[in-house]
Amino acid sequence: MIDIVLLWVEGSDPLWREERSRYVGKRDDASEVRFRDWGTLRYLFRGIECFAPWIHMIHFVTWGHVPRWLRIDHPRLHIVRHEEYIDPKFLPLFNANALEVNLHKIEGLAEKFIYFNDDLFFSAPTEPDRFFLDGKPRDSFVANALSSSQGVGHFVLNDLEIINRHFDKWKISRSRLFHCFNVRYGMGNLRTMALLPWRRFTGFVDYHLPQPFCKSTFDELWNLEREALERTGASRFRSCDDLNQYLFRYWHLAKGAFVPVSMRDGKYLTLSMRNLRDGTVDRVINSGEYRLVCLNDDEGISTEEFAEAKELLRQSLEKLLPQKSEFEL
Repeated sequence: MIDIVLLWVEGSDPLWREERSRYVGKRDDASEVRFRDWGTLRYLFRGIECFAPWIHMIHFVTWGHVPRWLRIDHPRLHIVRHEEYIDPKFLPLFNANALEVNLHKIEGLAEKFIYFNDDLFFSAPTEPDRFFLDGKPRDSFVANALSSSQGVGHFVLNDLEIINRHFDKWKISRSRLFHCFNVRYGMGNLRTMALLPWRRFTGFVDYHLPQPFCKSTFDELWNLEREALERTGASRFRSCDDLNQYLFRYWHLAKGAFVPVSMRDGKYLTLSMRNLRDGTVDRVINSGEYRLVCLNDDEGISTEEFAEAKELLRQSLEKLLPQKSEFEL
């Protein structure tokens, strides 16, 4: 049994915006671009139904709003409002990190679940063993060097501090050779080899694709690092002191509690006007070459260009998934 957890926010909701504005004050951790709606959520649900019908339950995490077209009484859909799994004293929250570190508290969540954002899509038939095998997440242990250019670099640094406190990189490299170096990682093995002289973990390659987790990993880390995780859970807006969901991924990588898999069936693509107009986005979505696609917003698309960009993306997704899913009214 494998579930999906999907975090979603309707950034144009006037009630949500009003509540957020009461707390944000002079500080703001996001531009308007982060909350604009591409209108693609229905294709995420269509992709699940078409390409991953084996998903048991979709836990749809929301501040309170839901899309008008969504069939909220679908038997495989669980609408999860923040107050249903977050301690009321920390609400309201406008910080995805705080929501992520508490995912294991969602009522009825399966031990095995896949974490989604609303810019992630199934684009070809995908089997359960792409995400889990023998009860363990499928993942790739490819080392990375943390850089200041990463948008979430400070969160990752905080995650790594905990990982390095609990694990010895050199001991792991010797005792779990098959996990650290594997033919499925391709050229990524060279990256891991190049960083081997550093005694501490300097980072892992993050693929920005749907991420499999075990709920028991969250339980384990909460037992060990409750104080740090509670600080993040109490952080109403993003803070440089936050942890994020990568911590739980890095934990199963360092612990060896995963089964190696190739990530070549996934594609991360930035939505730019150039990529949309020249057909690059359409080819990635409809080529059948990739089973998993991340279509990341580009702040370079201006407000004036957004309507055109949104329509070009809709056309490409409609070509792939033209039939309404059972999750749509």
